[in-house]
Amino acid sequence: MPLINQIVLLFGLNLLDALLTIVWVRSGVATESNTLMAGLLDIGNLPFLAVKLGMGGITAFVLFRYASHPLAKYCLMIALVVYSGLMGVHFLTGLSAFGFLPDTLLQSLGTLSTHVVAIALPS
Repeated sequence: MPLINQIVLLFGLNLLDALLTIVWVRSGVATESNTLMAGLLDIGNLPFLAVKLGMGGITAFVLFRYASHPLAKYCLMIALVVYSGLMGVHFLTGLSAFGFLPDTLLQSLGTLSTHVVAIALPS
């Protein structure tokens, strides 16, 4: 996939993440775990969306500007993997919100992910 397409995909995933976060938080299904972004959501949807898209836009610009550098390509790949995982979280949240997954399963997955991170990171 050409690099520009990957950058556009990353920005699109950023937008989708922002919109789904607003939907889940406003409907009471989930909370925003990033305290800075949670504070912006407390102010309103527009400030949250503006900052989220602003950060995504700056990231897209930097990645495009330095596209010839191997580090930019590597960082783009990591960001796409992280956002793909985040879309999986949004998908599971949606399934839970519509009653297709029991809450206990999500709690177990949350505990499992905490243990995996604890094992992966040295103390």
